[in-house]
This record gives sequence, C-alpha cells and structure tokens, in this order.
Amino acid sequence: MHENTEFTLSRDVDAIQIPSGQKLLLEKGTQGVITQALGGSYTVATPYGLSRVAEKDLDALGLDKPAAAETPARSTTSNGAVSEQDVWNQLKQCYDPEIPVNIVDLGLVYDCRLTKKDDGGTKVEVKMTLTAPGCGMGPAIAHDAQSKILSIDGVDEADVQLVWDPPWNQEMISEAGRMKLGMV
Repeated sequence: MHENTEFTLSRDVDAIQIPSGQKLLLEKGTQGVITQALGGSYTVATPYGLSRVAEKDLDALGLDKPAAAETPARSTTSNGAVSEQDVWNQLKQCYDPEIPVNIVDLGLVYDCRLTKKDDGGTKVEVKMTLTAPGCGMGPAIAHDAQSKILSIDGVDEADVQLVWDPPWNQEMISEAGRMKLGMV
C-alpha cells in the first residue's frame, strides 16, 4: 500500500533496527523510503539502515492510518468461544520485516495450543521460530504475534515462545508463501 513511498520524518520516532532488534530513535528530518507495509508495521530504509516503525507513528511519515486501522482490530467470535482457526488467522497478520510473507506461510509457527481457563477465558500458547537463530528481530516478531493473539475476544493470556528445534528451512514455506516469493 505504501511501499516505495519516500518520506521525511516530521517528528522523532522510536523504531527497531533490522536485523539486530536494537531500539533506535529516528530523528525529525530523517529521510527514507518505506520498503514494506504489512501487518500494521512498516519497514523503512534510512541512512541508518532498515528499521521497523509502528503504525501509530504513520503521521510522522506523512501518512494517514488506513481506514480499517482507525480503531484497534479485534477478532470476534459469534458464540464467545475461541477456536484454533481464530488464532491462526491472527498469526497470518504477523510479518517478518524483511520478508513479505506472513509467519504462518513462512512456516515459522510450529505449535498452537488453546487451554480453557476456570474463569472462562482462554490461554493460547504458541511455539515459533525464526528464519535464522541470530535474528535480533525475534522478540519484536514474537511480541507482535502475542499482541495479535490477545486481540481475539475471549483470549486473556498469550504465551509466544521462540524455539530452535526443529531448525527452520525453506521446505517449511507453504505453497502460498512460495508463490509470493517467486519460488514456484
């Protein structure tokens, strides 16, 4: 939607440096280009390298929030019950900031378990990995997944764990992911 859009920051913006995962302050006046706009976050290229900027800071990039994002997205169910499919659908809204394929189609999500709690809520536990063990973006991607899971009505606890076994490989990418990456 906003890919390849040039910008000059109108104010200071907190960002996450890619791939180190280090927090970074991009100062007012910094110029750059949006390279990816998926899942509510924006990958930007600046003189400091690639960084991830949250949707809440779109105004600093000179952009308006998409109409669908004016209010926080919440996934709702018709009967109050949370299904595993609800969780998978939310996880498909999470993206690696360097790859334009969601974490599910990349094959990064290994396990998803729902537990009904005594108080009526639902706890979701997810095990996921990264394309490379040294990727500093792991905590940011896991936090994004956790936030999206917590947006599902009926989910009141979400635990997203990064695991390294089995090691990820390109064979784990879904057919849809392969098509998106031009691997078919």
